[in-house]
Amino acid sequence: MITSKIISNGILRALFTVICCGLLLFFVYQIQSIIIYIIISLILTLIGNPILNFFKHKLKFNHLVATIVTLLFFIGILFGLIMLFIPLILSQGENLSLLNTAQIEKDIIQLIDQISVFLNDHNIDSAKLLKDSNITSKLNLNFLPNFLNSILNTISSFGVGLGSVLFITFFFLKDRLIFILSVKKLIPFSHEEQVLNSFDKINGLLSRYFIGLLLQLFIVFILYVIVLLIFRVPNAVVIAFLCAVLNIIPYIGPLIASVLAAILTMLSNLGSNFQSEILPVTIYVLIGFWIVQLIDNNVSQPLIFSKSVSSHPLEIFLVILIAGFLFGILGMVIAVPIYTIIKVIGKEFFPENKVIMLLTKDI
Repeated sequence: MITSKIISNGILRALFTVICCGLLLFFVYQIQSIIIYIIISLILTLIGNPILNFFKHKLKFNHLVATIVTLLFFIGILFGLIMLFIPLILSQGENLSLLNTAQIEKDIIQLIDQISVFLNDHNIDSAKLLKDSNITSKLNLNFLPNFLNSILNTISSFGVGLGSVLFITFFFLKDRLIFILSVKKLIPFSHEEQVLNSFDKINGLLSRYFIGLLLQLFIVFILYVIVLLIFRVPNAVVIAFLCAVLNIIPYIGPLIASVLAAILTMLSNLGSNFQSEILPVTIYVLIGFWIVQLIDNNVSQPLIFSKSVSSHPLEIFLVILIAGFLFGILGMVIAVPIYTIIKVIGKEFFPENKVIMLLTKDI
């Protein structure tokens, strides 16, 4: 018989559970930066494990030395990327200073005037478009000094984050076996073999996936550089790198990269004639980028991703598409790793299921 005491106890337990969940979510929110550091460190660890094994098995380094060299390898790549951006920062620093904002506004207004002439020549009412958008009245670059100060604050925060990520990654690489043994003690004995097998397969597949992703981005980067150098776009390497990084976002990223490349190409030629110089170069760059994206979408991306995670290209496409509809851009980025983890766990714990057997036959 249900009494008032049982009901009140149930309500109190439910209330206590809700409060605990709320406190847990609040705690997670407060330490979200640390969680992000750990996730980045895990990704670096997955990428670094094959490199670490290469130094250990091929070059006969001991484990500690191999770990340090692997970490130095990551630091070297980061340093190279920073050095890549220094010429761009130095070349644009003068234009971004307060003393030159008037000149920048003048150049942009000149560019808008040239666009207006081009639109009028093609029977498009540019006056109405510019009046509706009210671009020239809104054009004010005096915010740039404050923007630069915010960049300095971001850089200092980035330094703290970078140090934290490198520190965590070092111990993930160095003490990987210790962590596995610690987790092993927490696993029920009946599922120990399944969990450990899942961990090993997930580690191997995701390591291959992230290395494949880096290879894909490198191929796209090289092709973008070639396109930009052909049309003599200033700071071609930096622009190509920024656009290549956007390819991390499947399908949508390349479109954003095309728009970014067009904008940066136009800004790099401020002061030139719009119709005879800026517009043709921008169109040629866009065509070149679209050709690169066709190559990437139809050749390099399906081959690299399907091989790295042992999934059919159509399967990968549908997973990314569904994740994009459900969770947006973030879902598209993490879709393949999460799907791979689910497949491995399904194969280990439900090997007799026909659907799982079909999806995991190559794992």
